[in-house]
Amino acid sequence: MKQEKQQEIALMRYGAIAPIIAGLDERYPSKTAFYTEISAKGLMGPDGKLHHYAPATIEKWYLDYQNHGFEGLVPKGRSDAGMSRKLDEELQERIRYFKTNYPRMSAAAIYRQLKSDGSVINGQVSESTVSRFVKRLQSELRQTPNKDMRRYERPHINEVWCGDSSVGPRLTDSDGKKHRIYIIALIDDASRFITGIDVFYHDNFINLMSVMKSAIAKYGRPKVFNFDNGKSYKNRQMELLAARIGTTLSYCQPYTPTGKAKIERWFRTMKDQWMAALDMRDFHSLEEL
Repeated sequence: MKQEKQQEIALMRYGAIAPIIAGLDERYPSKTAFYTEISAKGLMGPDGKLHHYAPATIEKWYLDYQNHGFEGLVPKGRSDAGMSRKLDEELQERIRYFKTNYPRMSAAAIYRQLKSDGSVINGQVSESTVSRFVKRLQSELRQTPNKDMRRYERPHINEVWCGDSSVGPRLTDSDGKKHRIYIIALIDDASRFITGIDVFYHDNFINLMSVMKSAIAKYGRPKVFNFDNGKSYKNRQMELLAARIGTTLSYCQPYTPTGKAKIERWFRTMKDQWMAALDMRDFHSLEEL
């Protein structure tokens, strides 16, 4: 299996167990309850399709991560380990289509339809297998997301750090060239303490990594990083970084600014106080600023 494919599978597994690593909320009375729910909901695989895994398989991923870190999640054998061997991806998608578009259609009726159109050959897949998948699918389709706007507010420091960037003033360097300044900062959700901040000529992933690295070196790593959906924050490199250092990522939903309210409020205060008092003619480099 190619290394890129292995990493994609490992990231999927890490994403499944990330809520346990960050600390389960009150919705789950136990880890077992969490494993059961994830099993019922299914996971989106690297192929872009939904796959269901047994609760015991998801628990094994968590234990592998605890014992070996991110490398423990990298598959060593078959890439389809843990997937249903009888209900392949095409069959699962067929069943999903029937249940989504014809919600009153029973598992038995779906099974008959699959046999009728040649999707299932006698003895290849049992009706009970289809019935179990339909049951899990019904549980998934019934669930609606609970958009709790306070879900990232936690009482202890280093539980959630929120990151964002803001456009600053223009700086004229010693050669007379003008540059737009960008401020990248991280704020601890509980204490409102700025754990990392720096100024740059570009707002990008590399500069964000610089701020994160410095902050983690000084204050340790948070359980959760909360960002918006910008390309500097939401990319595969960020997912790999979070998995390797043992933290989780959370992204603000569009038009729900509460998740970023504290860092945005801090930026406003910074502009009203610090930036308002600056005379940019006194500075000719980022180091001076």
